Amino acid sequence: MVYHDLLPGQASFSRTVVTIGNFDGVHLGHRAILARVRQRAKELKAQSVAVTFDPHPLKVLRPDASLPLLTTPEQKIQLLAAAGLDAVVVLPFNREFAALPAREFVQRYFLERLQVREVVVGHDYCFGRGREGNIDLLKEMGRSHGFTVQLVWAVEVEGAVVSSSLIRAMLRLGKVVPANQLLGRHYGVVGQVVPGQGRGAKLLGIPTANIRPDNELLPATGIYAVYVHRGDEIIPGAANIGTCPTFDSEEFSLEVHLLDFSGDLYGETLGVEFVARLREERRFPSIEALAAQIHADINTARQVLTAG
Repeated sequence: MVYHDLLPGQASFSRTVVTIGNFDGVHLGHRAILARVRQRAKELKAQSVAVTFDPHPLKVLRPDASLPLLTTPEQKIQLLAAAGLDAVVVLPFNREFAALPAREFVQRYFLERLQVREVVVGHDYCFGRGREGNIDLLKEMGRSHGFTVQLVWAVEVEGAVVSSSLIRAMLRLGKVVPANQLLGRHYGVVGQVVPGQGRGAKLLGIPTANIRPDNELLPATGIYAVYVHRGDEIIPGAANIGTCPTFDSEEFSLEVHLLDFSGDLYGETLGVEFVARLREERRFPSIEALAAQIHADINTARQVLTAG
């Protein structure tokens, strides 16, 4: 079940194990917490629940920070639901909500509306007005109100602590392979196919789908091996992120060539998963040289996707 807000009497929770967080990216660190929630809920014969926020708190409290999120709200809910939880609660976040004292938040949501029996959080999680809520406060309230608190320590991959900020930094550099390792999946964006310049099919003989992404963060400019999700279909492809400097274009775009596919995709919503960066975007001396390189890129993408 997915609840957008949690009003008094809206949901019939009787015994829950709860975690709370922004969960941007739903990466391996988040998934370790979600797995512990499921495990403890099973042991306590309770419902497993994740509580998150929309919009991301920094979008409200520090709009000038320009934080590019890894997931759209819809993607985040899908990923949380795929983690096998009984319920996901998405609380609307605004300045009034941000001013709620931590103790009142615990009383209002954890105790009165979720009937919490255990809270599972990361070892450094803070919440409530001015981030005044911390592990010690949770444990103190737990002793008074009959719930326990479990901490999940940071997850490391090859010595690096998994975090949304590190994944964002890797994607900005085009390092999708290590970013995917921290995510535990391929980084993906979704978007609608819209009319482009028409150069792919007309000038190069290589049809592409021009996708307007809903996501705020694309990997660095360059050529990528990708998987394209079209409904239940998964189609291998090669993608270009950038401005097509050979044509002196300044328009930034995400264009995808679907391997061994023909058909009209205009207006459809596609998902694009980035598997590997093949090369940087660069200017070529002629359209013929560009076309030859794109064909080579397509062959490389096919080899990468077949091998992996």
